[in-house]
Amino acid sequence: MDEDLFFLSAAEAGRKIASKELSSIELTKALLARTDAIDGNLHAYIRLLRDEALASAKAADKAIANGDIKGPLHGVPVALKDIIDLQGVHTTAHSRLLLNNIATADAFVTGKLKHAGAVITGKLATHEFAIGGPAFDLPFPPARNPWNREHHPGGSSSGAGASVAAGMVPAALGSDTGGSVRNPASCCGIVGIKPTYGRVSRRGVIPLSFSLDNVGPLTRTVEDSALILSIIAGHDPADPASSSRPIDDYFEELKDGVRGLKIGLIRHFYNEDLIADAEMAEGIESAAKLLSSLGAEVKEIRLPSLEQYSACNRIIMLSEAYAIHQKDLRSKPDSYSAATRRRILPGAFFSAADYVNATRKRTRLIDAFHDAMAGLDAAITVSSHETPANLSDMQEVERTYGRQARAPFNLIGNPAIAIPSGFHSNGLPLALQIVGRAFDEAMCFRIAWAIEQELNLETRRPPLHASLT
Repeated sequence: MDEDLFFLSAAEAGRKIASKELSSIELTKALLARTDAIDGNLHAYIRLLRDEALASAKAADKAIANGDIKGPLHGVPVALKDIIDLQGVHTTAHSRLLLNNIATADAFVTGKLKHAGAVITGKLATHEFAIGGPAFDLPFPPARNPWNREHHPGGSSSGAGASVAAGMVPAALGSDTGGSVRNPASCCGIVGIKPTYGRVSRRGVIPLSFSLDNVGPLTRTVEDSALILSIIAGHDPADPASSSRPIDDYFEELKDGVRGLKIGLIRHFYNEDLIADAEMAEGIESAAKLLSSLGAEVKEIRLPSLEQYSACNRIIMLSEAYAIHQKDLRSKPDSYSAATRRRILPGAFFSAADYVNATRKRTRLIDAFHDAMAGLDAAITVSSHETPANLSDMQEVERTYGRQARAPFNLIGNPAIAIPSGFHSNGLPLALQIVGRAFDEAMCFRIAWAIEQELNLETRRPPLHASLT
């Protein structure tokens, strides 16, 4: 089977299916076969919906034969993090608490994908309730990194990152409360965007933190990220945080380059507040120089310390997460993994005053960011400070997991996209993060696309060794 088919982008697959150069059933069968061959070692899927996907692909091909093309994603396989509802299918959140939980309706984003003609291939591994971290005391094993299966793939959208990077599916949906789309994107060498808070509805998605949760796509290319977001974005009156602001055309200026743009560099996030791995830092510095060489004006900017943003995010997230899980943590604590309990339980010890003071601090930190961004089109900074640790060393996984600069942008609410910036000498991907003004995902995509074209990293594929192929 042609390996190029496994790594076909969603946009290109859609074009080939629409032109009848490729059938949806042919692509879906190939990706299911790919999953059968390698996922026993990567554990990206919790539930592979083989029969349902083949039926959807067959229907997509029939519609095309009748001249009914629903859009650029028609007939293209997509998978869902297993906190996102798909009607009639289990949503487990990777937890024994929800093993019998069958969704009675589609999540808003699932409905959007179906309406666009996408083929849903299954439900993907996550950290338990999108917070627990990789754990071995759960009903399903943790997903592994396709670049080196001994390492974790980031989280909490771990299966989404692994499946897309490994060529099992061209795109997947994840959620992002403190970086859970951008972390697996960074660890797996793909693209992941956290949209502006309110840009994508969370209805039908198991919550972690009501004021910080987002849904976003993981893809192998920037074009695919823009495509998927253009489909799942939109107002949903059933989500009280959903914005009614019109959706921008993410493709109008996607390929316009960066000449004349003014871009901030948040360097102190990785060379003062937390010292990043030298190769990770060099990848960001090289990207800044690249943007300058392409005609952008890049200047260093300063914000309050990374720890201020992260601590504020942590208090709000854990307070809200504990409020959601309080009943089950009290009555069925052993049903959670030890990692999940360890991460959520601190929320029980924050007072109402702590939470209120954090929300007030949040406003000041948002204002500081907006002041620093005055006159700028976007900013770049670190995503992860280190490459992912080996899964056999859970102490090291825990130590490195919080070494990141993604949580500030959940707190602020602005869009942030993680993209590859190269490869570490250890063979694992490097990444950087681009942050935009509120609802200006289009600018994030534009800058990301320019970097992607110059680095051409999406052509490099995980070295899946003999036992995986």
